[in-house]
Amino acid sequence: MGKNDFLTPKAMANRMKAKGLQKLRWYCQMCQKQCRDENGFKCHCMSESHQRQMQVFGQNQNRVLQGYSEEFESTFLDLMRRSHRFSRIAATVVYNEYINDRHHVHMNSTEWATLTEFIKYLGKTGKCKVEETPKGWFITYIDRDSETLFKERLKNKRVKSDLAEEEKQEREIQKQIDRAAEKLNTCDDDDDDDDVEKKKDEDLLRLKSGVKVGFSLGGGIKQAVTTGDQARGESSKGMFEDEEDERGEKRKQSGGDSERRSALEELMKEEEKKKERMNRKPYWLFQGIVVKVMSKALAEKGYYKQKGVVRKVIDNYVGEIEMLDSKHVLRVDQEELETVLPQIGGLVKIVNGAYRGSNAKLLGVDTDKFCAKVQIEKGVYEGRVIKSIEYEDICKLIA
Repeated sequence: MGKNDFLTPKAMANRMKAKGLQKLRWYCQMCQKQCRDENGFKCHCMSESHQRQMQVFGQNQNRVLQGYSEEFESTFLDLMRRSHRFSRIAATVVYNEYINDRHHVHMNSTEWATLTEFIKYLGKTGKCKVEETPKGWFITYIDRDSETLFKERLKNKRVKSDLAEEEKQEREIQKQIDRAAEKLNTCDDDDDDDDVEKKKDEDLLRLKSGVKVGFSLGGGIKQAVTTGDQARGESSKGMFEDEEDERGEKRKQSGGDSERRSALEELMKEEEKKKERMNRKPYWLFQGIVVKVMSKALAEKGYYKQKGVVRKVIDNYVGEIEMLDSKHVLRVDQEELETVLPQIGGLVKIVNGAYRGSNAKLLGVDTDKFCAKVQIEKGVYEGRVIKSIEYEDICKLIA
C-alpha cells in the first residue's frame, strides 16, 4: 500500500484535519483548494497549476469576477427560497447556513467585499426586502417565481369573481325588495280608490229624489221608500252596517299590510345573517387602518399601547406596522393588536362581519353596549345605516 493511499493512517489523519471549515484567507477560489496553514497556502501559490490559473484570470478579470458573483448570488437566493421563503430572518443566519458547504463560492472572490454590501445590493435590485435594525440586517425573500405569480393571479381572479357574484346576489335581493314595496304601495292605492268610489256611490243614492237608502256591502243594495220612524230606523240600521263593513275591511287591509311588512323584514334579516356568515373571518387586518400595539414584549422598546398604521398584511394574520411617533416598522401578529375608533364623524373601515371591507362614517358610540352606529360611504350599500356594530368590527381609517 502506498504512502498516501486512501486507507493509510496519514491519509485518514489528513481527512480528519480537513473536516469542517478552514480559514478563509488560506482558500484559493481559482483552484478551489483549501490549505490548512500559511505554509501550505504559500506552497500552493508557488505551484505550477496555480500559476496557470492566475494567467487565465489575468486574461479577463472582469468576466471571472462577474461569474463568481452571479454564482454566489444565485446560490444564496436558492437557499433563501428553499429554507426561508416566507420569513423575515437575520442576514448573518442565512450566510452561516450558506458557508456550511465547504465548496461554496467565497465572498472574497466576488465584487462585494462585505456581507453588508451584498445585502444592500439585494435590496436595491428588489430581490429581497432589507431592513436595518439595532440587531443587524434582516432580509425577507421576495417571491417572483412564475408559478407563484400564476397562483396569485388565480387567487385574485377567484376573489374578484366571488365579489362580483356577491354583488349580483345583493342587486337581485334589492330588486325583489323594491318589487315587494311597489306591490304594497299599489295595493294601498287600489284600496283607497275603492273606498272613494263606494262613498261616492252611496252619496249619489242617498241624494236621489230625496229617498233615504241603506247601503250594505255584504248583501248588495237595499232600497226602501219609507216615511217617519220606520224610515229613520231602517236608515240608521243601514248606516251601522256600512260602518261595521268598513271597519272589517280596514282590519283586513291593515292585517295584509302587516303581513307583507313582516315578510319583508324576515327576508332582510335572513339576508343579513347570510352576509354575516359569508364575511365573518378569523382575520381582520386591512391595509391603511390605524391599530394599537398591545404586546407587552415590546414594552421595553416603548411600543406598548402605541398607535401605528398597517402598511402591509402578510398571510392575513401578520401586519407590518409603521409607528406614528417613531416611524419604525414592526411586524406584529393580529393577536397583539387592537382596533382604534376615531372621533364622531371620522372615517372607519368595517374589518369584519356582514359589510366587511366597506368604508363608513362613525355616527355615534354606545359605551354601555360597546357598539357603534355607522353609515356606509361607498359601494353597493352606500347610504345604509348600521345601528349597532361591535367595536372589534370597525377600525379607524387613515386619511
